[in-house]
Amino acid sequence: MPKALLLENIHPFASENLRQHGFEVVTTKGAMDEDELIDALEGVDLLGVRSKTNVTAKVMEARPNLTAVGCFSIGTNQVDLEYAGAHGIAVFNAPYSNTRSVVELVISDIIALMRRLPAHSHHVRSGVWDKSASGSHEVRGKTLGIIGYGNIGSQVSVLAEALGMHVIFYDIEEKLALGNAERASSLEDLLEKSDAVTLHVDGRKSNTNFFGEAQFASMKQGSVFINLSRGFVADLDALKEHLDSGHIAGAAVDVYPVEPKKSGDAFHTPLSEEDNVILTPHIGGSTLEAQEAIGHFVSHKLLDYWQNGVTSLSVNLPTLNMNARRGAARIAHLHANLPGVLASVNHVLGSENINIAAQALATEDELGYVVTDVATMPSQAALDALRSLQGTIRVRVMKD
Repeated sequence: MPKALLLENIHPFASENLRQHGFEVVTTKGAMDEDELIDALEGVDLLGVRSKTNVTAKVMEARPNLTAVGCFSIGTNQVDLEYAGAHGIAVFNAPYSNTRSVVELVISDIIALMRRLPAHSHHVRSGVWDKSASGSHEVRGKTLGIIGYGNIGSQVSVLAEALGMHVIFYDIEEKLALGNAERASSLEDLLEKSDAVTLHVDGRKSNTNFFGEAQFASMKQGSVFINLSRGFVADLDALKEHLDSGHIAGAAVDVYPVEPKKSGDAFHTPLSEEDNVILTPHIGGSTLEAQEAIGHFVSHKLLDYWQNGVTSLSVNLPTLNMNARRGAARIAHLHANLPGVLASVNHVLGSENINIAAQALATEDELGYVVTDVATMPSQAALDALRSLQGTIRVRVMKD
């Protein structure tokens, strides 16, 4: 029986779905470090994680039989994608499933900060009645600067415009503006004009400390800052200094440079004593609706790869989508992108007079991926020959 390990309290639908398709499933609520994960992965075929568990090269090297990793999140920076791809371990994520949940939290943070709700709430809890409009603003007519105009940033743009905000955005890639949003000429231009700035950059290593002292200093006097993207992209010490000076009027932070492994663990941030600040424990995508949608999406992707070799929306393998299997078996051959591999695969099968019922090939960068449906099951000798072809990374056989 194949085995799956799901960490970090992934939605129950994922484990139910895998069990219904013949998997033994082990689940945990917390994350694991490298050594814990290596031990837990013994005999495991599919691994599911969220954002806290790092699936490093050391982990995958120790467990080479691991077939696929599902990131039940938007980001995949917790997995060494290059190593995984080079060793035939497919990685899938959920790029769209929790978009709405994150977007709604961003919009609510903007409104709360502009109305100084965190500060007012803190004062009332402290026994101080401070009924004042000082520093409180409507969002209508204000300018929102969005840094990173991808799936989330663009949807924030749509809802912000519906509230009457003027939207400008900055992205290193060419993006189609939605509605009346305008592209800023530079990051500095955006920061100087924006009453609220929200970060939606991805988890690539080059974004480490992307938003630091220089960027905070460039922000408009009295503006607010929101980060629901990655904890390592913003310098929180620099943010604190600008909050203390009154240059920045408020901030909402959902992600941190170092986060606890599981709920209930102790946590401290230098921002905890600040006045008009919203601090949340990485809950941007944590709604019941989003987590259920992610559980559906990623578990189906894992199953489709396990059962049919389909790599549609894999983040590290060539994309190949095939219909239901035709014939006795399906052979998935992942290899280095070298000339002549397809001919070599067909030569091995032809040497046993095996008829090919369907076949598809996809290549991307350094990798090639060919999936072949065969009318009869190849012998062990033929499978060994496929595995010994030059450039072969992994051969998988799917059959009833």
